[in-house]
Amino acid sequence: MYNTTRQGMARPWTRWQDWLNLIAGIVIFIAPWYSATWEYTASSWSAWIVGVAIVLVALWALAAPGSMIPDWINIVLGAWVFISPWVLGFVGLAAIAWSAWIIGAVVVLLSAWAVAQVQSPNTRVPA
Repeated sequence: MYNTTRQGMARPWTRWQDWLNLIAGIVIFIAPWYSATWEYTASSWSAWIVGVAIVLVALWALAAPGSMIPDWINIVLGAWVFISPWVLGFVGLAAIAWSAWIIGAVVVLLSAWAVAQVQSPNTRVPA
């Protein structure tokens, strides 16, 4: 029999996946500057807006580690970051495109891992 109360849940501000997502959001936010592509508005605005969104959602996930909603939102945001070079047409800008592909994949994987941890039935009540 599984325990329906999530006694084994992480405490707020302790889940490492969300901290790494917060860092990933900062990295994608500064990507237009370190890749020297800030004059390309499509890639820059996407990185700035989605970077801020990833950081804010990661903070939400850190504050509420039992909720899967912020992690699902970051999965969607990470998927957008990953496909944005094709959708917005900046595949030819190697530095910002590779940043988007790597950061997008990292955010999706970390958020999916966090969702799996929340969903795992690791708290059993002895029979």
